[in-house]
Amino acid sequence: MGLRESPYSNCVLGAMDSVLRHILFPSYWLVNQLLALQQTTQEKQEHQRGLPYALEAAGKGIVLVPLLLLSAPFSLLAFLLWLPLQAARRPFAYQHTPNQAPPDPWVLPGPAKTFSVVSGNLCLLPVGLAKFSNLSRTQWRAKHIGHALARAASGSPPSHEPGPRGDFQIGFSPSGVRKYGSMEASPPRSGQGSPQLSGDVILEVPLEEEGAAAGSPAEITTHFPPYADVVCLQEVFDRQASGQVRHFLAPCYEHIIYDVGTLGVVGCSALKLLNSGLLLASRYPVLAVQYHCYPNGTGEDAFSAKGLLCVQVQLGASQGQRIVGYLNCTHMHAPEADSQVRCDQLTLSLLWAQQFQDANTQPGDIVAFDIYCGDLNFDNCSTGDALEQVHEIFNIYTDPCRIGPRKDKPWVIGTLMNYLKIYSKAVSTPKRMQRTLTEPKGRRKYLAGPITEDGTPDPSVTSSEGRRIDYILYREHLNPLELKTVSQRRSALGGPLNAPLLMN
Repeated sequence: MGLRESPYSNCVLGAMDSVLRHILFPSYWLVNQLLALQQTTQEKQEHQRGLPYALEAAGKGIVLVPLLLLSAPFSLLAFLLWLPLQAARRPFAYQHTPNQAPPDPWVLPGPAKTFSVVSGNLCLLPVGLAKFSNLSRTQWRAKHIGHALARAASGSPPSHEPGPRGDFQIGFSPSGVRKYGSMEASPPRSGQGSPQLSGDVILEVPLEEEGAAAGSPAEITTHFPPYADVVCLQEVFDRQASGQVRHFLAPCYEHIIYDVGTLGVVGCSALKLLNSGLLLASRYPVLAVQYHCYPNGTGEDAFSAKGLLCVQVQLGASQGQRIVGYLNCTHMHAPEADSQVRCDQLTLSLLWAQQFQDANTQPGDIVAFDIYCGDLNFDNCSTGDALEQVHEIFNIYTDPCRIGPRKDKPWVIGTLMNYLKIYSKAVSTPKRMQRTLTEPKGRRKYLAGPITEDGTPDPSVTSSEGRRIDYILYREHLNPLELKTVSQRRSALGGPLNAPLLMN
């Protein structure tokens, strides 16, 4: 039996949730607008030339605060009714859109098969919270990100439509598209042959010498990889933005897991007002899904249901046995100084991933891939992240960008931008960012640098390629039918960035 789409077991509970959310919405919107009165660095520059912003913000506040006070009693009552309802809610929703051209199932023995897994942090928070990361225009960004992902998924060439400032490329992907360490693209339609290697899963990883001689990344692209089989996204917190992204993904990805996380006080140690922000879209049928909430979030992270999403997909069959893949997508604790919190989350996630696989594996299953990906919020260059750098996960899963603790491959660059500089002219468009980050000087200036144990910049570091906090790891399994991984010589995305995909 397939997955139920609604997170509720019956329509009555679903309707109650919908009604209560509508009652809560006016207060949510008003709080969001009040928080959005803070300015991004770009807005501060623009307001220097006009009416003093303090006056404008005060005028808006005078209108918003009384309205919030008027709506508060109704919202409080709705909130008290909404909280216990969450105990009946499954911690994810499922969107199934029948596809007219589903991918051909993999049959073994037979030709080799390649798979592509894309991971990205989209920074799609409610705009009031996004302002704390120097971002704005959440819905606009969601629309264009979804459009760019859909074009890449269908194999369409990157669009070059102008943005509001007239110099914008829709295919821009600086916010964390990770292709290194992923299973590479699976051209989905007939007429595009695969290498005739029986029983191979082709894992495409850039070789160390590519780009290393010049001391530069192998490739920094301005568009998403084409024909991705699975898309794993983080920080899709805003419900309306999630709907925008899913609208564009649905024609290409038949199976979408979204609205992931436990809300209220269910299953976690503190009140959760935001879900996990995780979203997974797959071309292949989803067999099983499980979510776990990290119980040790602190500070601002305690209010979001960050956790681990485990998904099993069916890729094909071999002599009556299933060929499956496992995807483990996560977003970990953010405050830089909390290394022990992240280490505990890594340990928990390894346990949960193994338990999920043990519970859902059938005798004779052939595991084609086992991916662990997401925004882990630590790097392999900072002294402040030394604890995470030696975690057991790197003995179980392979990081193709890593040589060892504190040492990455020469072609790897950071994935975290200096958020205060994201509106600078040198990185204001995809092509400019590509040119800037190709140069060591540009990377030093616009990528976030290594940190110390208390989360402050490390003054002892004079040269850095930036903090790589986003990962795609993989591990191989023993299978009834022998599979081998073929590493092909290929350039890859050397510098995905944990920053807004679209900044106009």
